[in-house]
Amino acid sequence: MDRGSAERLYQKADAGRWDLPLDDFISGLERSAEKAFAGRKPSAADLDRYYSSLHLSDLALACACALGKDAAWDHFVLEFRPALYRTADAMDAGGGAREIADALYAELFGLREKDGIRQSVLRYFHGRSSLATWLRSLVAQRYVDRHRETRRLEALPEDSSAAPIPSRDQAIDPDRARYAVAMRAVLAAAIAALASRDRLRLACYYAQEMTLAHIGKLTREHEATVSRQLARTRRAIRDDVETRLKSERGFSTVEISECFASIVDDAGNLDLEEWLGLPSPPPGHASKKSDLDRSMNEERS
Repeated sequence: MDRGSAERLYQKADAGRWDLPLDDFISGLERSAEKAFAGRKPSAADLDRYYSSLHLSDLALACACALGKDAAWDHFVLEFRPALYRTADAMDAGGGAREIADALYAELFGLREKDGIRQSVLRYFHGRSSLATWLRSLVAQRYVDRHRETRRLEALPEDSSAAPIPSRDQAIDPDRARYAVAMRAVLAAAIAALASRDRLRLACYYAQEMTLAHIGKLTREHEATVSRQLARTRRAIRDDVETRLKSERGFSTVEISECFASIVDDAGNLDLEEWLGLPSPPPGHASKKSDLDRSMNEERS
């Protein structure tokens, strides 16, 4: 990559505080780009946009830790160890997941070397999500792997037993959290960019659960017009979201599909009431916001 651009990104990441050599920082950037643009050759503009979207400070820290820089590793332990423990405790209140978090440190530090290079798992961090999010995903994946291995070794129930054979656990996609975070951010921006009348219809239908007829009385529109305007607004949001994911985040077509899937699978991540300027619904209130997600995804497919 262009050395002048690399130096600007290096300064932006404040990578010098970790005594990280510029060439190693460039290697980290190039590994990230190779992963993101696998199978296609990006233009210079694509690369500039992609590099600008990265969590550069986190990437610099990860590169320095992978090299064994003491200051970087001390900072990593101080800032990220408590968060990893909280993640582990949330998965297993009995403390079983803490063993995974502790064991992960050896992989992160890179105790083994190959061809003179420390084999740190941090080399696989590409900066597309925050380092904290990536680490939580890593702990979750390790926890699922161990659980699956334990279940694999359990004996099958007796022929006469009514106990069902448990289904296999689905592995957690380490990138799913990144997709969900990106989707929430661009969806909030797309909704904020709507005209006030379009936001009003969305608020009435999806947050307040009003009928089309009631919305029509409020907006002085025919019921069929309200329905058409809601469909148009959904398409506009979908198009805006796709554009933002591509231009601002540098996501590929496949990654954009994963972003839409992330909110359909877990609509609880969305804050539609907050984005529309509405008070939070009472506990147990059933919201239509998951219908909005599915409608957007269906219109996209």
